[in-house]
Amino acid sequence: MIHLRSISIMGQKFTSDAALAEYMQRSSAKLQFHGNGTFQVTNARCPDKSGCECGNDGEHRQICAALLGDSGTRCPALVCKDPFQPVGHCCEICGATISLEYTPGFNIRQYQNRILRAFLSLPKYAGVQMAISKVRKPQTSRNSIPVIQIVLMDDKTGSQTGTNAEQLAEDIMRDIAEHGDSFGIVTGTVQVATGSNSSGQEGTIADGTIAGTVIGLLLGLLLLGIMLLLHRKRMIRLPSVHLAGLRNRKEDQDVVAGPSDKGFDNPIFDMPTNSAESHGACSREEARKEMASKDSGIYFVNPLYNETELIA
Repeated sequence: MIHLRSISIMGQKFTSDAALAEYMQRSSAKLQFHGNGTFQVTNARCPDKSGCECGNDGEHRQICAALLGDSGTRCPALVCKDPFQPVGHCCEICGATISLEYTPGFNIRQYQNRILRAFLSLPKYAGVQMAISKVRKPQTSRNSIPVIQIVLMDDKTGSQTGTNAEQLAEDIMRDIAEHGDSFGIVTGTVQVATGSNSSGQEGTIADGTIAGTVIGLLLGLLLLGIMLLLHRKRMIRLPSVHLAGLRNRKEDQDVVAGPSDKGFDNPIFDMPTNSAESHGACSREEARKEMASKDSGIYFVNPLYNETELIA
């Protein structure tokens, strides 16, 4: 038995079994409903404030086959590279989905009104459609946990497909980070597929960064190779590079070797520090000429010369 709040058939909405019973007597209804399944229209809300699951997971494949196969309808062609299929949907979509883990205090209607008032009422999100429901998220091959699934789609086309839905998902996640505790939300995960991205997973940013780094390195090596080729053909001149270490080493060697003397010796100003070298600086011929000049009475007083030492 499937309990329904309401059911819409061929544009008509039924909220009670009595109203539906009249329709079920028509011949068209016998073609639309077949098999042994039963359902009840109660017009009552779900008793669980966190939401109720549809409970048709086991028949999901048959339902989609009936919707798409028998009617000739096909899933639309999508422009995003990696579209995803939300739980309960028959086709993949472009846009965004948020999966929320929650506490027992979570109220799905209260949080739905929060999104409607805080975000979907804004003009920039006028073209965004939202669906919120409780679904089963597989943890392992055998186990699954209930989560709140928020599906967001927009009316953008081309490369802008899904971008408004992505922006809304980011705003909702920021709101959860600030006020999620007050609504009983533990954590949330986002999946995005737009016409301008290359992946619907969070790894898109990391992959793009790695690809950009590799491309940058390749371009740098290519530019360096072109410069070296032009330099070898003497079409450009590369600036010379002087190493500071070699320059400092050369200066140290010059200091140790001392300045090279390329002038002449001045016997007055360039006096050798060694006394033996001082006496040997003048030749014997010059000494005899000096003595001869003194004997002839023409001589001058040399302050560096001590006559008493010569007499002694």
